[in-house]
Amino acid sequence: MAFFKRRVIQLWLIFIWFQSFSGVLCFSELSFISEPSHVTVLPNDNVLLDCLAQGEPPISISWLRNGAKLSENEHIQFLSNGSLYISNVWSVSEAQSDDGFYQCLVKNKYGAILSQRSRLTISSISSFVTQPSPVVVSEGSVARFSCSVTAVPAAIITWELNQSALPLETERITVLPNGVLQIREVKPEDAGNYRCVATNIANRLKSKEAMLSVMPALAPRPLQRPQIVAGPQNITASLHQSVVLECIATGNPRPLVSWSRADSKPIDVFNARVLGSGNLVISDVKPEHSGVYLCRATTPRTRNFTIAAANLTVLVPPSIVEKPESQTRPRAGTARFSCQAEGLPTPRITWLKNGEEMCSNGRIKMYNSKLVITQIMPEDDAMYQCQAENSQGSVLSLARLIVVMSEDRPSAPRNVRAETISSSAILLAWERPQYNADKVIAYSIHYMKAEGLNNEEYQAVIGNDTTSHIVDDLEPARNYTFYIVAYMPMGASRMSEQVSQSTLEDVPLRTPELSLISRSPTDILVSWQPLPSKLSRGRVSAYRLSYRTASNEHVTSVELPGMNTTSHLLQDLQPDTIYLMRLAASTRVGWSQPSAWSSHRTPKTSSAIVPPAPALQLEPLNCTSVTVRWHPSPSDAVIQGYHLSYYEDDHPEGSPIQISGQDHQYSITGLGPRKKYHMKLWAVSSHGDGYQAHQTVITPACPSTQNRRLATLPSPDHVHAQTNSSSVIRLTWGRPAFVSGKPVNYTIRYIPAQLFNASAVRFLHTTNQKVMVQGLRSNTRYEFAVRLHMDQMSSPWSAPVYQRTLLEAPSTPPLAVRVTLIEDDTALVSWRQPELPDGTVTVTHYTILYASQRAWLAGEWQVLQREGGNTMALLERLVPGNTYLVKISASNQAGDGPFSSIVELPVQRSRTHQGKNPRHTDGLSETTVFSDGLYNIDEKSMTGIIVGVCIALACICICVFILINKTRGRYVSKCDGHGKAFSNAADVTRTAPSLPNGHQAERAEVLVPMMEPQFIDTKGGTELMINTAGPIIGCGKNKKRKWQFFGSVEKHTSKKGLGRASFYKTGRTELRYEDERGVAAAAVASKPILCGPLCVSETSNSSEVSRETSDSGNYSQDEMSDPNSHPQPPLSSGKKCSKDFPVPTSHDIHLHVKATCSQEQPSTALSLSM
Repeated sequence: MAFFKRRVIQLWLIFIWFQSFSGVLCFSELSFISEPSHVTVLPNDNVLLDCLAQGEPPISISWLRNGAKLSENEHIQFLSNGSLYISNVWSVSEAQSDDGFYQCLVKNKYGAILSQRSRLTISSISSFVTQPSPVVVSEGSVARFSCSVTAVPAAIITWELNQSALPLETERITVLPNGVLQIREVKPEDAGNYRCVATNIANRLKSKEAMLSVMPALAPRPLQRPQIVAGPQNITASLHQSVVLECIATGNPRPLVSWSRADSKPIDVFNARVLGSGNLVISDVKPEHSGVYLCRATTPRTRNFTIAAANLTVLVPPSIVEKPESQTRPRAGTARFSCQAEGLPTPRITWLKNGEEMCSNGRIKMYNSKLVITQIMPEDDAMYQCQAENSQGSVLSLARLIVVMSEDRPSAPRNVRAETISSSAILLAWERPQYNADKVIAYSIHYMKAEGLNNEEYQAVIGNDTTSHIVDDLEPARNYTFYIVAYMPMGASRMSEQVSQSTLEDVPLRTPELSLISRSPTDILVSWQPLPSKLSRGRVSAYRLSYRTASNEHVTSVELPGMNTTSHLLQDLQPDTIYLMRLAASTRVGWSQPSAWSSHRTPKTSSAIVPPAPALQLEPLNCTSVTVRWHPSPSDAVIQGYHLSYYEDDHPEGSPIQISGQDHQYSITGLGPRKKYHMKLWAVSSHGDGYQAHQTVITPACPSTQNRRLATLPSPDHVHAQTNSSSVIRLTWGRPAFVSGKPVNYTIRYIPAQLFNASAVRFLHTTNQKVMVQGLRSNTRYEFAVRLHMDQMSSPWSAPVYQRTLLEAPSTPPLAVRVTLIEDDTALVSWRQPELPDGTVTVTHYTILYASQRAWLAGEWQVLQREGGNTMALLERLVPGNTYLVKISASNQAGDGPFSSIVELPVQRSRTHQGKNPRHTDGLSETTVFSDGLYNIDEKSMTGIIVGVCIALACICICVFILINKTRGRYVSKCDGHGKAFSNAADVTRTAPSLPNGHQAERAEVLVPMMEPQFIDTKGGTELMINTAGPIIGCGKNKKRKWQFFGSVEKHTSKKGLGRASFYKTGRTELRYEDERGVAAAAVASKPILCGPLCVSETSNSSEVSRETSDSGNYSQDEMSDPNSHPQPPLSSGKKCSKDFPVPTSHDIHLHVKATCSQEQPSTALSLSM
């Protein structure tokens, strides 16, 4: 018995000890028994939110709404048990409403914890998002109305016909849960006004009415391939919701509708059902229901089918798969908490300390859902919660950190002082601890940047034999905080007091990278990003921008203020000129080295509107890759594509890369680390190349050899590709199983399989483990590969996976549709194959619809189908006197394409009724109609246009020929009269009387009035030459010259005069020549011959001779006189003589020759006047 009692006491003591120890291990000092839950109420209802906690008293409970502390008032009451009571909930606006997220905060001496979020929703129903629209269908076809409304909770939608409840017939009428009304095999009695009624606990709302009109059906109904008129749409649903994938198909015979998954997985038969004739309804959706669903409409007993696809995405609230564990750590130790969560979208992890969100600082770091606390202090003893949150909700997990205080530890170091030594070093000094200083074995110096958040804390450990230390490798012009901890074998002391000290400024380490853009041909916008503090090494006080042309060494500099200056516009520049620019930055210490010259060519001056320079952004992805992103600038120009050019500094520019106009991102790989590259980007339009955007970037350095523990990162695994549609493929992969918690990102490479063109390779970047690759070509097999990046390192490419996009129906109609009437009641239809996009298979068949105008108004089309290899068809049994409408569509296995433009074919009546058809010419048995999508021109109209143009051209040619002949005759007649008149003048000159001394008159003046004033054209065509024998007049040098109407009528016997010409002045013509006198050839005499104007009305054509000789009409006497003539003796001194010789001439021309002799200047003058 005593043994039994002793055993019971031992077990009882063990139980008491375990309970006390479990309090340390399980940290049950504070926890929730009941937490508030989501609730939906009507306006003016009362709400009670429960919150019940347990732990060591005293426990206090407070409430928060949307993260803000809630105060108690008459409307809001805190009950004694911790619950929250809200009376008469109301919602006036978003700012004044009881609607929101509620949480209770529980505190005791161990800390505080926050409850789950509770959503208080006030029920409501808003106006309709989608209302039914009028529908016109033919009898026997399908009618569809849609209706949607925003309501909380979700509204139930019913339908009314003519303001009465719609009788639901399961055979023909279907109302889907999403509010869609479907009526199959429409009957005339189905016509009427339809409206939907949305109802929830808050209200009942009715939509507008929409008319359903039923047209008589065609008899008999033609055969028709299956066609999906309302296919499934991509849906994103929350967990446990019901989704509807709609599918309505028409055809003759009636097609069969079936469902399948693109990944060949079976459809959940327990939660899925078919509603109506082909709508798939999945209730209580789960993550495994996500995927691509295919609706297939098939003609019975044939291979004709059509497919429509839709993607179902199930959103999942977060759930914690790895909870943080409570820990006990000594002072100055390190605690690490880990928290992993999953959900869709990917949850965001935040950490709470005593119910308040934490921020990173020097000792506390948060990355990759981990919390690390170094240099633990007593105030770190608290409750910690990991909160995972996404759009579907949030979840919390609790852990506690207990800090164990060691006894007999030294006191903190004293009198800590800091002194700045340089721009990168600070001297730190202190005194030993006051207590237990002999037990100190080392000191730990902790320092971090004082400004900013998430700053990393650095640590330096030194021995116990010194009380000073120089902290170097600091950033210039930065403020740092320092504290010191003394260590002994059993633990660490408290922290010393913190001191702050700043380093000195220094000159900037380098200058900003420039971005150059021209907005016009005469300006350059130079912009740059402010230098980071690590590079500026102080506050930048000024910038110096220098620029010059490439051909001129003269440099112009502009100094700009450093505060808030990041751009400068250079104006009044020269177009189409290369300019060189560089920038230098300055602090109070001095100027940095200027950057290297950057070149930019200003655009050419042009009146065409070209695209402006896009907004360019460069982002180094790693030490060998750069991501180029851009946004097009607003412009009226239509951008057809982009050109990207990049080259290393001091290297020639390479050929540009052509990029599609829809892309706004491009990745450049294979670059060198720590290299400067120039990137140029410009848009291309139909008017030419746009303005360039020029920017430079420096690639970062690759990790050093000692830090390349992950140099060979494993490739992503479990890469899987899944087809979503004809242009989208979903790619997923798994993260490699390595222990590093650093952030990673991925690059996806894809290219059409068996295509080895490097320009066709495309890249995507993401931080997720899945991506939707869009913009693919239909029915094309693609190759995909994924690689991983972490800490500027990259893994090899994963093994490639292949996937083919779905087939797409033709997107364009047949081309060049032509209808030719070959007989009275038969027409030939021809066309060309439509322009199919790459990857689309050939056309399997064509559908020709034709009808007369009367039948077209009634909706009655006649249908013909031809195989895909045929591009002609016959339309027979046409009724004369009618105009037929024809259109054609192309089809393949994916479905039918659009119809072409309607072509009108007028069928003529017989000859007895030719007056009734004024549009066509009677007697032509063939009518051809073309279609280009815009106009329809028949062959007769085209023939008439051609004949009219030919007649007009012939008339113009005849008129021009007649005018040329008349003009030529008139000018030839004038030229003949001109020659005769001056021939007589020449005779008079030759018969002029001699002077008394036996010599010719040395000065003669001839006045010749003209009989025909319009004879000479003053612009040219006249030659007047005078020698010792007399004048010579000609009408041209070459009668055979084309278009020259004036020819030479009479040639003078003296050939020396043929090379001379006169200089014509307005009002008179003066010709001079020199006469040889004796042996002194240098003594020349001027003999001017003055001629009045020969023409009145055509005074601009008399200078031909002067233009051709290129002189002023001056001739020497050596040129005009006979070289065999004897010299004349000089006149006696002081003797003068002068005499006029009137000469009778014909044609009323008066010729006067005046000879004057003198001892000083014997000369002869010939003057002609009218």
